[in-house]
Amino acid sequence: MPAENRTPVTIVGLGAMGRALAEAFTDAGHPTTVWNRTPAKAAPLVARGAVHAPEVERAVGASPLVITCLTTFEDTRSALEPAAAALSGRALVTLNSGSPAGARALHSWATGRGARFLAGAVKNVPAAVGAPDTLLYYSGDRTVFEEYEKTLKVLGGDTVHLGDETDLAALYEMAVGAMLLPALTGFFQGAAALRARGLEAASMVRFSEKWLDMIKSLLPVYAREIDSGDYSDAASSVGLFVAGAAHDEELTRETNVDTAWLTPLHDLVARAAAAGHAEHSISALTEVLRKPAQQA
Repeated sequence: MPAENRTPVTIVGLGAMGRALAEAFTDAGHPTTVWNRTPAKAAPLVARGAVHAPEVERAVGASPLVITCLTTFEDTRSALEPAAAALSGRALVTLNSGSPAGARALHSWATGRGARFLAGAVKNVPAAVGAPDTLLYYSGDRTVFEEYEKTLKVLGGDTVHLGDETDLAALYEMAVGAMLLPALTGFFQGAAALRARGLEAASMVRFSEKWLDMIKSLLPVYAREIDSGDYSDAASSVGLFVAGAAHDEELTRETNVDTAWLTPLHDLVARAAAAGHAEHSISALTEVLRKPAQQA
């Protein structure tokens, strides 16, 4: 399809992810306008066929679909403030981190200036943008999603609208993203322990991948337990994890690896046991997380 038949798109924010978004659109033949506070970041995209707008007002005014990729909702509002008047009648899609409250606040600000608003998140690394299995989810104005769904799928084939509530994408982004740092820190701890023995971290990658596959297979099981409130079928009990805390202490003594980051997790498991969940599935931690500590 000729480029003139493709939706013009503006990308505001050219960090690693924003650059990947702009590359995907230019490569797919969409007329793409880009803007960044540091103009030099636009040069490689201009070489690929994008148009650099020197002012954010001109960038927003160039396209009916404006996609922002900045760090937070607050950063997005700050960047768009000079272009507030140009937002009227345009579809604004945000792809950034932030809380549900931040999404609601930006929705109120943007719609108050006449924009149609859709909040979203890219659930993969920049290199995966444009792949058929890359997940992006959105929430908010369904008419924006339906009108531009084909265009948005340029960024990833697994494109989902979560619902009309503006903050759902941010809620899911934080709910799903909560797994990342603990999982990575666990890997880094294991790598540090291996390095303390003179072994390469690369030697554990294959085994870690298998371990993550096992964890992945458990997620539907734990989700059913949580949704039903029935934790009685304990393949891995809370008590098992209570006992495991001592092993981390031994690892610290043997390898001099700092495992202090696990202390709050051990405390959470101990509180769950004290609340009567020792023989229950480890997914019962959800019940403790839902209550103030003094009530657990």
